[in-house]
Parts: sequence; structure tokens; C-alpha cells
Amino acid sequence: MLNWRRDPGYERRMLHYELRRTQHEQRMQRLKNEIEQIEKETEQLRRENVREKALIDLIRQRCFPSESSSIPQPSIESDCGPSLR
Repeated sequence: MLNWRRDPGYERRMLHYELRRTQHEQRMQRLKNEIEQIEKETEQLRRENVREKALIDLIRQRCFPSESSSIPQPSIESDCGPSLR
């Protein structure tokens, strides 16, 4: 005859373990989703930064021509100032 006694806390511990495992999996999925969202937003900001830098460079070229340029630039002061309309 076997001398085996059932562990009364085993089922409770197993339920607690499963609950914690499920919570960790859900948290990991939420974190993965947040990381994906942050990566998308970061890429969008990179593209916007590149576009803004290009626009700033274009504004500088048009409104503040280089002094060393041998080609005279046409006057575009009306394009750089506030509109009078």
C-alpha cells in the first residue's frame, strides 16, 4: 500500500501560476504592440524631419543666397516677406 497524501495547496498554486503566466503573456503582447506603435511613430517623425530639413534648406537657398555665389540671384524679397494682400 502506498503512503501518498494529496497536497491540498497544489491546485491553488497551479491556478495562481496559470493566472500569473496568462497575465505575463498579456503584458508581453501589450508591450510588443506598444513597441510596434513607437517604431511606426519614430519612422514617421524621421520622414517628417527629413522633409522639414529639405524645406529649411530650400528656404535658406532662396532667401539667403550664398555671398560666394558667382551667379547673381534674382531678387525674391517679396517671396520671403509677409504677404501684403
